[in-house]
Amino acid sequence: MDTSGMYVGLDIGTTSIKVIVAEYLEGQLNVLGVGNERSAGLSRGVIVDIDKASEAIKNAVKSAEEKASIEIHDVVVGISANMLKIEPVNGLVAIGDQAREITDQDVRDVAAAAIIQNLPPEREIINLIPDEFVVDGFDGIKDPRSMVGVRLEMHGMLFTGPKTIVHNTKKAVEQAGLNPQLAVVSPIAQGLSILSDGEQDFGTILLDLGGGQTTAAVIHDHRLKYAEVDPEGGDYITKDISVVLNTSIENAEKLKRNYGYADATRAAEDNQFPVDVVGQSRPTEITEQYLAEIIEARLSQIFDKLKGQLAATNALSLPGGIVVTGGVAALPGIVDLLKADFDDVPVRVAIPDQMGLRHPSFTQALSLVNYRGQLNEIDLLVQSALAGNQQLVSQIAKKPAPTPKAQSQTEPQQAATATEKRNKQAPKKRGQGLKKFFSDFFD
Repeated sequence: MDTSGMYVGLDIGTTSIKVIVAEYLEGQLNVLGVGNERSAGLSRGVIVDIDKASEAIKNAVKSAEEKASIEIHDVVVGISANMLKIEPVNGLVAIGDQAREITDQDVRDVAAAAIIQNLPPEREIINLIPDEFVVDGFDGIKDPRSMVGVRLEMHGMLFTGPKTIVHNTKKAVEQAGLNPQLAVVSPIAQGLSILSDGEQDFGTILLDLGGGQTTAAVIHDHRLKYAEVDPEGGDYITKDISVVLNTSIENAEKLKRNYGYADATRAAEDNQFPVDVVGQSRPTEITEQYLAEIIEARLSQIFDKLKGQLAATNALSLPGGIVVTGGVAALPGIVDLLKADFDDVPVRVAIPDQMGLRHPSFTQALSLVNYRGQLNEIDLLVQSALAGNQQLVSQIAKKPAPTPKAQSQTEPQQAATATEKRNKQAPKKRGQGLKKFFSDFFD
């Protein structure tokens, strides 16, 4: 099956907003344009000011449009795993009194039947992922269409989040003039994109070290089984540096990027650099090791809290160990610190291998594009059944989201279809090594 298409990933982070326009040609990802702008209106991974957030999204989208020479209408947007609830669901529909071939509409109907429930008013459906279909008692079916039967069942996993988070994300995207074509829980997209088949199968902890929060997710049997969010991230490290050294937030951020180490044992004790201190006319000299001790203290505090929660789920014994990504993962020594704090669990850093995007802060935006490109027709049909319950999925279009400027439309394309044939063999992207560079990137 063909996997060609052009898609736009929108990563709304606390520190930065990233937009990536990419094209799939025969399963190969080709990045056409990137927008990377400083965030506004977010706190600890959640939108708290829709107006400011939408303006920042506009700026990032405009930058990506200029580089890709296209107009962006539809986007795939990531939803944070804050207070995420994961539960199994089952749907059952009668095909008819007599056996007939199962159609696309039957698949939509059984998916809709699986989500008929009394959700609490404060929660919203984000994703529904099918595990298998059952036709007249025959299970293990991945695509029941064209099969003959009188009864169709679907077993899947339902992902719901706080209505406030989902609504604010949707509203900010729409206010920026965009159509949130598809929403996905961020760790689901990351797990599918940056973990190998074996890591997804046997079990791996995915650790996303962002600017506003840290997310630990457990991927096992190719499914997101658990997610925990700690409301501390790179911004807290910057604030610690600012308070301890009595310097501005701007200076603290530069110090973290230019001289920071996650593991104090990796930093040089005799390497000194100047720090502008508030209230002093002359800079104060501090050592690289002292700065690293400040950074390590905050990171170890975050890791210790997550370790206890992960241990309670037996995730620390999974063969895949820990795969870490996010802007803070670029700190030198992060692997050593994680191994020390998590008792020598295997650790690797996931870094995109696309030219110009080889920094872990771009992993999420690329994962969103990868996720959309790897969805097959059944996935799209099932997800489209959420349209009546989850407003972020407003269309599953046959044609790709962005259109060339010469053929752009004034309104997003409204005609939707979910009958595009896709396979799930898009290549996995794995990071190789760790580079010490922070300039020109946001966490």
